[in-house]
Amino acid sequence: MQLERLLDGTSHAHFDEVHSAAISFITALTAQALKQHAPDARLWITHPNPRTRDRIAAELDLWNIHPLLLPSLPESSDSEIHAAPETLADRLAILNILSSPPQGNKPQVLILSPDSLSDKVPSADSLRSSAFNLRIGDEIDLEAFLQRLSAQGSYEEVTQVHAHGQWARRGGIIDLFSWHAPCPLRIELFDTEIDSLREFDIDSQITTRKIKQSEISLADTEPSIPLQDYLEANDRLLAAGGTPTEKAHASLREEEADEAPAGATTACLGSPLGSFDAGDFILNEARRHRFFQQIAEWKQDNYSIFLTFSNRGERERFEELVDSDFFQQGVVTPLSGELVQGFTVPAARLAFLSSAELFGRYQTPQTRRRNTRIDHQTRARAQTALEDIQEGDLVVHAEYGIGRFEGIEHDEEGHEEIHIEYRDGATLSVPLDHSHLLSKYVGLGGREPSLSRLGTGSWSKARTSAEKSILDYAAKLLQMQAERNTAPGYQHPADSRWMFEFENSFHHNITSGQSEAIEDTKADMEASKPMDRLICGDVGFGKTEVAIRAAFKAVTGGKQAALLCPTTVLAEQHWRTFRERMSDYPLRIELLNRFRKASEVKSTLKGLADGSVDIVIGTHRLISQDVIYKDLGVAIVDEEQRFGVKHKERFKELFRNIDVLTLSATPIPRTLYLSLMGARDMSTIDTPIPGKVPIHTSIHGYDERIIRDAIQREIKRGGQIFFLHNRVKDIDLVRKKLRDLVPEASIVVGHGQMEKDELEVVMRTFVEGKADILLATTIIESGIDIPNANTIIIDRADRFGLADLYQLRGRVGRAGGQAYAILLLPRDLIHGDARKRINAIKQYTALGSGFNIAMRDLEIRGAGNLLGTKQSGHIAAVGFDLYCQLLRQSIDRLKGGKTQQRVDVTLRADFLVFNESEASGLAPDTNLGAYIPADYMPEARLRISAYRELAELVSNKELKALRTRWRDRFGPLPAPVQQLLTATAVKLAANRASISTVEIREQRLMLTRNGEYIFLAHKRHPRLSSASPADKLKEALTMIESI
Repeated sequence: MQLERLLDGTSHAHFDEVHSAAISFITALTAQALKQHAPDARLWITHPNPRTRDRIAAELDLWNIHPLLLPSLPESSDSEIHAAPETLADRLAILNILSSPPQGNKPQVLILSPDSLSDKVPSADSLRSSAFNLRIGDEIDLEAFLQRLSAQGSYEEVTQVHAHGQWARRGGIIDLFSWHAPCPLRIELFDTEIDSLREFDIDSQITTRKIKQSEISLADTEPSIPLQDYLEANDRLLAAGGTPTEKAHASLREEEADEAPAGATTACLGSPLGSFDAGDFILNEARRHRFFQQIAEWKQDNYSIFLTFSNRGERERFEELVDSDFFQQGVVTPLSGELVQGFTVPAARLAFLSSAELFGRYQTPQTRRRNTRIDHQTRARAQTALEDIQEGDLVVHAEYGIGRFEGIEHDEEGHEEIHIEYRDGATLSVPLDHSHLLSKYVGLGGREPSLSRLGTGSWSKARTSAEKSILDYAAKLLQMQAERNTAPGYQHPADSRWMFEFENSFHHNITSGQSEAIEDTKADMEASKPMDRLICGDVGFGKTEVAIRAAFKAVTGGKQAALLCPTTVLAEQHWRTFRERMSDYPLRIELLNRFRKASEVKSTLKGLADGSVDIVIGTHRLISQDVIYKDLGVAIVDEEQRFGVKHKERFKELFRNIDVLTLSATPIPRTLYLSLMGARDMSTIDTPIPGKVPIHTSIHGYDERIIRDAIQREIKRGGQIFFLHNRVKDIDLVRKKLRDLVPEASIVVGHGQMEKDELEVVMRTFVEGKADILLATTIIESGIDIPNANTIIIDRADRFGLADLYQLRGRVGRAGGQAYAILLLPRDLIHGDARKRINAIKQYTALGSGFNIAMRDLEIRGAGNLLGTKQSGHIAAVGFDLYCQLLRQSIDRLKGGKTQQRVDVTLRADFLVFNESEASGLAPDTNLGAYIPADYMPEARLRISAYRELAELVSNKELKALRTRWRDRFGPLPAPVQQLLTATAVKLAANRASISTVEIREQRLMLTRNGEYIFLAHKRHPRLSSASPADKLKEALTMIESI
């Protein structure tokens, strides 16, 4: 009856007495009925909780509905808080859909917050008029097009596109990230005609797909109407959650109520539903009878029964536990899709069960947002490159030493050069094509080094001394590596049937980064040598799942597994996670820390010694002398950087011949360094979980108004808040201040000096959502996972290191939706390194910044005792980047040159010109330019990066890939770039033939190897027959390749 009233004219309604388990089901029924009543209608549903909105969107797919999830805008008086570009782009994409009639046979449902109804947005007419299509073959006035983008479209010109609302131009190529598009567009022109349209990857900048047309959306339309104006005559609005009637009425305009048809009222949609809890029908031996008994009762009452499985593995696991003809009897129907919790509809005799009831665990719905990927390796290398260098920064020239970067300037002849200041005011000008010899200086931190003096031998002596010491150190490194490679290790068996089922029962789709890390780990475990692998992945990128699978592989192969955590809170959280994930299997998983009762500790220790404990999770208590493992197969260390030196020495002693897996979001520089050097195996999880958006980070002097606004904003959207204050002695005073500021908020306090039971109660209260604010010390730093907590306020942020701040910020943003990190500082007490740390944490807000954080932390704190005190002096003398280069070269020498290193070949030709300004005045028939023209790569820093990339090539395969990338990003290669790549091919060929110098003079090809010329017959240099410079270079390449 109520549904009929909604369809016949009541424009809004609310759910009455509908359990959250069935909101999506009732929404789907309403949407289907509305579609039949009016094919052009959409259903709108509001809910105040962002996680519930995500859940509704995920579950609607199960009921064959097309969900449209509208992200909410941030609400704050803080001028620094604004919507992320991703949020604006997603909203604009939804508005574009709403501005046109629904497409397709599926009913459309818009899911949004109640407050979003009154958001000011552009009108549908203005959106339609501001969008335009680009097609291959279209003629465009490029200057007018770019001017329109900037003036009317709110687009920003940048050197490289990395976010929505940006454009970049490189000759006849324009990169553009339209506001509503899922990925950026590359437009290539032939004169004024569009010759090609390509979508490209935001991180690699490489084309992913060719297309024939694309729509561009301008943002020149001012938000002029409330979102609810998009409600068409046949659309209907449902309100769910909180006090829905009040919310629906408050959100609708008064004039709309006045214009409503006579007698129209708010309809109440509801049904007396039954719901279940996780584990109600868990299919173990002791309780499976209850499941079959319930099925029989429903069958007797003529119920239609549906079982939902989120993936194939869950269904296969279920089918192993029931008779083979279970689904063939026509009583129970399997469904594939997301359903967080089961429910019944008695009036309709329907019963739906989810995997929560069958397997005893709730699943988190997949968030419906785009996937991204982060290239950690490229970003890490860039930290010591010159792309982001600022005037005044210290640099190291491989041949002249430490100087100060003064900028990029043109000399009197127009040559573009990098200017470096040395001691006594001396200046060195470095051509851009020699920029690969430069790197940013990273030393020991603290005191700044002295600048080198040009024209003396001091730099040469420092470098020579470093090289001798580094060679000795490289020998020790290789000896350690060789010992581990030859040490007897356990070869775990290949994946079992249980492993296959276990992996397929995972409630999420693993990301590509996780998949690669898991496969790397399995391959190591199945090898005969002990594993030593670092899994480097950002906060919330899914490192724990890699650990879970490694542990499961070990124990199902007959071994034990240990997981070592830096804090008791994190250990307990992992313990609960492992037990939940492995609840279907007969495994004993125990927790060991200082809070466990003596009887529990005794039982666990006995179980580890006799092998009855399969997995143990704990703090450094796991490496105590009284902990004896019967057959430990894998040791997993979470957040290695948080353990002390003594603990790490104990690791080495205890786990010498055991597989070791280390997890870290911001690896300590030593760990990062050894991994990059190849002295340790490393996997990077560089794909964020779908739906994650960067955490909005803002920095403020202590301001109670900002604190109050942040807390009230989070509570209003149904979330929770971490407030971090790291001094126990006055934490109660802070609680009183917070209570006075926000009296409506409930506050719990947690810190490491509390008794175990008291701390457990506090954490459980917060985890269960019974408190709004957790006021805590750094016990929350590592790994604690509370998806509903999406604001963190850090008091005295200047007292924390960069990696610590990054970890703390990572406690929020674990679920979909915008999260906030607010760093509070005393206005007069932030100096030097503290300011650098705070600025860096704000700078690195993008997903996947953990690698950058580790490199930046190294830069701020210095390399310090990175490799021991004996090596520290050499790092200070030559800088970290050059030190790494020298160490790589030393390792290569000791390995017999098996590792490919940077090519060191000198090429000179009497017709080759490597500088653009010199080439401009020379005759092209007798001279050949080999350089990157400024009009091909207009940004000087981009050319610096290109020259460095070119200098680091070691194979023809890499050269070919570079040619393809440049053609894709910058357009057809002009002649000077083609000759530059040919010259590089000559160097690569010479390097393969161990030739150190290639010189072409008057048709003679003079090649030097080991200081001696290479002659052909009669001790003559090879002669070139080609006349043109370009043909000479190609002929020289052919000759060298034949040697």
